[in-house]
Amino acid sequence: MFGTGQSVEVVGLGLLGALLLTAVWHDIRSHRIPNVIVFWGAALGLLFHMGLTTSSSAADVMPIGLGFLKSLAGLGVGLCALLPLYLLRGAAAGDAKLMAMVGAFLGPIDTFGAVLCTFVVGAILAIVIAVRAGVFAKMLTNVRLILFGAAAKLAAVDGPAFNPRTDTTAKVPYALAIAFGTATWLSLRYFH
Repeated sequence: MFGTGQSVEVVGLGLLGALLLTAVWHDIRSHRIPNVIVFWGAALGLLFHMGLTTSSSAADVMPIGLGFLKSLAGLGVGLCALLPLYLLRGAAAGDAKLMAMVGAFLGPIDTFGAVLCTFVVGAILAIVIAVRAGVFAKMLTNVRLILFGAAAKLAAVDGPAFNPRTDTTAKVPYALAIAFGTATWLSLRYFH
């Protein structure tokens, strides 16, 4: 359908970048990431890779021509990486869906790298926001509650509960961490 080459890579990066910037804008403005962005974005990522031939050039900017299954696997890696945080109430559902959308564009291996970079960027962002808001100590207490609560659930015993409605110290627009984490990974992997 499409040919390989830098122009196609730029289109893929451009689509992903535009979707991430739109998600960041919404998340900063309303602390929500609209489903229309992540669902249509994931569909675009899947369709993008379905229509491309496999690329084998070492000079490629991003993975292209992954095919539907690897694109779908990337979507799964992105979703599964943030799903535990959502289940522990440490992240919102939109954040997990946005990482899944990123995965549809990057495939499983690059999504894993983007997730790791996102966690680092997210931790730094959370610390900066908590320090600026004067709630760093409360943030550490919340992290402890989330971790102890998760450990208690794994051990099938009652443990402390974290309520994001009452215990949240400051809202972190995690779409920003996902965007910067993804950009960091792509920069480290393809632009060195």
